[in-house]
Amino acid sequence: MIDSLDISILGPAFFAGLLVLASHVPLGQEVLKRGIIFIDLAIAQIAGFGVILATQIGFDSHGWEVQLVAISSALLGAFGLSLLDKYKPQIQEALIGVSFILAATGSILLLANNPHGGEQLKELMVGQILWVTWDELIPLAIVTGFILVMWFSFKLNQRLGFYLLFALAVTSSVQLIGVYLVFASLIIPALGSRDYTAKKSFIVAYLIGAFGYGIGLIASSMLDLPSGALIVWMIACIALLAGFFAKKEHQTA
Repeated sequence: MIDSLDISILGPAFFAGLLVLASHVPLGQEVLKRGIIFIDLAIAQIAGFGVILATQIGFDSHGWEVQLVAISSALLGAFGLSLLDKYKPQIQEALIGVSFILAATGSILLLANNPHGGEQLKELMVGQILWVTWDELIPLAIVTGFILVMWFSFKLNQRLGFYLLFALAVTSSVQLIGVYLVFASLIIPALGSRDYTAKKSFIVAYLIGAFGYGIGLIASSMLDLPSGALIVWMIACIALLAGFFAKKEHQTA
């Protein structure tokens, strides 16, 4: 079993998770505060639709053209959702859901005649975190650093700024770890840490995600199970424990 713990594979995957959490934890807590839980699924799916569209046109799946189309799609989607926040707040969550399902079914239609379409859709949803390389972490680290500076130094968390940073964060991570892990990294740590004080909540949320990624990667390697799915379950289990201890803390206070 120990031989299966290859640090050359698990190392980049774990650091990818830590980088994703660095931007997704504060964004996820803001999403929870605003009550727009499914925005990340919608924007991630819109970015994925852009990736599929670009590859169907004929661009290289790892080329800059695909990245440009993906980020452009996500930014347009984020801009549209920011308008919903302003003009249609009563039905915003429903319209976010409609945006998600349109992007998801649009991806299916684009890949309908592609013999490898099913595999491509699976990779988009579940991700391939174990195949992440150190070189792929460099652009992710740059984007994450930019997002954190904008968020914490310039307080760019107002309506349009929030949506644009959100689109940038989701687009940079969804192609590496998949839609499911993006959603889990944003929402589950925020849920698990919401009963803690403001000072503790960020730290607890990061720890929930970090332990979830670490334990999930090790367990998936030892048990030969899909990494993305198992990491989601580990993050959820640790979030439940964190929430339990928060309630205990309140009871004894």
